[in-house]
Amino acid sequence: MKKSKKVLWITVFIVLLFGVAGKIAIGNMVRNVQSMPVSMPDVSNIQDGNYIGEYAIPPVHVKVEVSVSNHQIANIVLLQHDNGLGSSAESIVNDIIEKQSLDIDAIAGATVSSKCILKAVENAIENEKKGELNR
Repeated sequence: MKKSKKVLWITVFIVLLFGVAGKIAIGNMVRNVQSMPVSMPDVSNIQDGNYIGEYAIPPVHVKVEVSVSNHQIANIVLLQHDNGLGSSAESIVNDIIEKQSLDIDAIAGATVSSKCILKAVENAIENEKKGELNR
């Protein structure tokens, strides 16, 4: 009986240790993501069309299609959003279109997904300027 209690306590300790380490790692990742710069590319010289952009911060991966019309972002379609618990971040595309800006606050509780969406939109427009990934 004493041996099984010892095994139980060791198991509990290991689970707690992994839990604390995981919480610290996730906290560090979110802090790093919050300080990650996102800048709005100049769309004044972007031709009308649809442009693809991607960004990933594991375990989150985002792929977007950005529609530009009359030198403005007309629509954003999330083609892929592998997100864990960050599905609430998907509403950020409405804010981007409304404000015509990527200077948008992350959705609370979905910081990593929010930043990935913002960076994917930035990449779509930047890639167009470079002549990449457009269709």
